[in-house]
Amino acid sequence: MPRTIATNTTVDLDALLDFVRPRHQMVLMTTRADGRPQASPVTGGVDDAGRIVVSSYPERAKVTNARLRPMASVLVLSDDFGGAWVQVDGTVEVLDVPESVEPLVEYFRNISGEHPDWAEYRQAMLDQGKSIIRVTPTRWSPIATGGFPARLAG
Repeated sequence: MPRTIATNTTVDLDALLDFVRPRHQMVLMTTRADGRPQASPVTGGVDDAGRIVVSSYPERAKVTNARLRPMASVLVLSDDFGGAWVQVDGTVEVLDVPESVEPLVEYFRNISGEHPDWAEYRQAMLDQGKSIIRVTPTRWSPIATGGFPARLAG
């Protein structure tokens, strides 16, 4: 059986966002007060301004960390764990209710499409006190796939 060769594809911002948009399984990495990373598996998307967005609650560690140290990394995974992935680093902004409600509507639309009752959704976001984390990409790795180095492919 032939060995799979690892790949690294360098992309510009538009190609990066095209890669991220259909992928919603991510790991958000923020920085704790002691400087160590804090990783959270999240569902995420891309908003209309090209930011990676994650819905959360204000009392979660990722939100607290993002407020105190407004930078993060996001590991974007393919649905197939062995599929392509990319790490995106960026600056962070956190919005809370009521300012987060319309960005949360955009988040839902960009990930899941239309909701059957937007008034109900908006009220649920207010009732739950939801926050949204927005990561503006400032640098990113090549889009990568796992496998063997080319020298071992034979």
